[in-house]
Amino acid sequence: MATETGPGVGGDGGVASVGLGDRRRLRRGAAGVAAFLLVWHAVSLTQDPFVLPSPIAVGEAFAGELASGDMTAALSQSVRHWIPGTVVGTGLGVAAGVAFAWSRLLDDLTAPLVRTLRPVPPLALIGFAIAWFGINDAGAAFIIAVGAFWINFYAAYGAVEGVSEDLLDVGRTLGVRGDLDAVRSIVLPASMPGIMTGIRTGLGRCWMLVVASEIFGVPGVGREIIRASNNLRVDRSIAYILVLSLMFLLVDVAFRAVERRVLAWRA
Repeated sequence: MATETGPGVGGDGGVASVGLGDRRRLRRGAAGVAAFLLVWHAVSLTQDPFVLPSPIAVGEAFAGELASGDMTAALSQSVRHWIPGTVVGTGLGVAAGVAFAWSRLLDDLTAPLVRTLRPVPPLALIGFAIAWFGINDAGAAFIIAVGAFWINFYAAYGAVEGVSEDLLDVGRTLGVRGDLDAVRSIVLPASMPGIMTGIRTGLGRCWMLVVASEIFGVPGVGREIIRASNNLRVDRSIAYILVLSLMFLLVDVAFRAVERRVLAWRA
């Protein structure tokens, strides 16, 4: 792991060095972004705009779509199925992962089904989404929920499996009785770091699935990306891709704040 060394380690200097390290990271990050944009711009000069537009062209397309209101409308439409799909898939995935990892009976009964369904990609279920829900927000939410489910299922399953048997023995010694009491008092707190990691991963994956969920015509950012690509408007396509990236960053920052509060006991 890379570390920063220098004066001010420990004491008051330790506090100062934290701020200095943060500023260094910000400067390095800004330098990396600037270098990437310069390379992108240089390469774009050798390509046709419909192959690789310049960063300036993408910025102009972004500003134009935002000013026209099209970008805001597409984003609000995507959010309408991203939220329910993410919430339902995450909730069911965590609940099933905890239950199946804790109960040997449930695990044995569902293991063949889980191993059969797990390799099926969400894109392969588009036909079912159309047949069951139609070309609407519910169908798109279904695709997103499937992707969120499996990420959170395996994260929760692995986290519960990793709970030390010694913790359970200590809990029983202190009066913990019954499965529900053990899960609530011991298993969930001990497995929460792994569960939170799965939720965070799933939140990002669900933004990626927005494009897949809208590939069959549901309005949103994903459909705008596909339409722009089909019309060789690569600048517009990249502009909408940046919207997905920005939304992922906002959600990730917000979730990390929540995660720090939930897992404050680890500090």
